[in-house]
Amino acid sequence: MKYRTLGKTGYEVSAIGFGAWAIGASKWGKQDDQDSIRALHEAIDRGVTFIDTAAGYGDGHSERLIGKVLKERSEEIKVATKTPVMFPGTWPPSPYDKWEDRYGEAFLRDNIEERLRNLGVECLDLLQLHTWTRAWNRDPKPFEILRKLQKEGKVAAIGVSTPEQDQNSVIDLMRNGWVDTVQVIYNIFEQEPAAELLPVAREHNVGIIVRVAMEEGALTGKFTRDTVFEGDDFRGTYFAGDRLGRVVDRVEKIRKDFADYEGSLAELALRFALQHPAVSTVIAGMRNPRQVELNVPVADLPPLPQESLEKLRRHAWLKLFWHSY
Repeated sequence: MKYRTLGKTGYEVSAIGFGAWAIGASKWGKQDDQDSIRALHEAIDRGVTFIDTAAGYGDGHSERLIGKVLKERSEEIKVATKTPVMFPGTWPPSPYDKWEDRYGEAFLRDNIEERLRNLGVECLDLLQLHTWTRAWNRDPKPFEILRKLQKEGKVAAIGVSTPEQDQNSVIDLMRNGWVDTVQVIYNIFEQEPAAELLPVAREHNVGIIVRVAMEEGALTGKFTRDTVFEGDDFRGTYFAGDRLGRVVDRVEKIRKDFADYEGSLAELALRFALQHPAVSTVIAGMRNPRQVELNVPVADLPPLPQESLEKLRRHAWLKLFWHSY
């Protein structure tokens, strides 16, 4: 395993991190807790030192499983979790919302206490606001509250997870020193962060945590036009209508472009995300030990050749509203 510094936090974290949404048994179909626990142990055995979770991953279930496993381990593992906006209200927040109604101080304090209890710790390694709106950039009071909680010893580092529809809304937060880390969607299709967000992160020493590196599983190449997502799996909505077919067609173009590539498409997707110099860690969702075995070794592979990078850059897809072909 290779390790990188997570920006100004100073944490040395594994280049591949453990994405713990699916083990919360929420929005990814059925999940067995014993598979989840075995996956966490396998990841740590293989050198993973960074785990990302959230309040919303099974209403704290993911956090509680992580807390249980960490009590059985002696390694120094950094855990990042997330506090959502207060409901009722839209996700992501509306530009008309007041921060007081979504990230008020009493709510943040109560929510962070719950995160601490679930993980079984006295101080959170990294607390991220789970979404944001640029409407609050002129008055980012939620981060002032988090800095107070930092001084009180409740959180060690502070971050934000980008709103999917407006990832660049966090750039001002980086420039003005409000965040230590940013969690961003960055993959072969979603390359827009390379234009400004990632360079600004390097300039201001903000740690970058990449999520959705495999485009919710699409960039593994395992989906077909006939794939069915069962139960409450959110991908049934994410890939609704003609979206699944369009994604499959796009992935096939990558497969043809890399017909001579000896690894898997999933490996290629992870290597692409890891290659940008601003990236500290790429969190891969890992639901069982087999997925750990496949994903974690990618951290030790050499950088992709420049020719391969240039080919992958041609597969950037402005699909925010699924409007382009």
